[in-house]
Amino acid sequence: MARIQLQFPDDQFYYSTHLTVRVTDINGANHLANDSMISMISEARARFLFDAGIEDMKDTHTSIIVTDLATTYRAEAYARDQLCFEVGIMDFNKYGGDVIFRITRPADGALIAMAKSGFVFFNYEMKKVVPMPQAFRGKFPNVNAVD
Repeated sequence: MARIQLQFPDDQFYYSTHLTVRVTDINGANHLANDSMISMISEARARFLFDAGIEDMKDTHTSIIVTDLATTYRAEAYARDQLCFEVGIMDFNKYGGDVIFRITRPADGALIAMAKSGFVFFNYEMKKVVPMPQAFRGKFPNVNAVD
């Protein structure tokens, strides 16, 4: 099976946050577990959206949902490592786009992982994917669109 490659332009990262690897995030091989990395990526995405002023759209019954996640690991991380999650957004389409991540360890500059998470807007009342709200699109005027 071919390995996936994730590379993103530096100018697509708009936000960063730090998370510390907890002892409970460590697996049997004594490094950061895959499921814990996914949880940390989700936390970084939530912080990015909150700090960008993206309010939950409960009045319209619409939310962002994750459609896929790709992660490539480049180095191990260990308990008590502080990791920097750089977060960006790119490749908008009619219904959503991609949130991208570059995860590094500032203590030594090591690149720990790269990730991409696809998202769409979903209306829970209608039970279907809906077009991206203009209010959301307007928050990111420099993001490129794809078909």
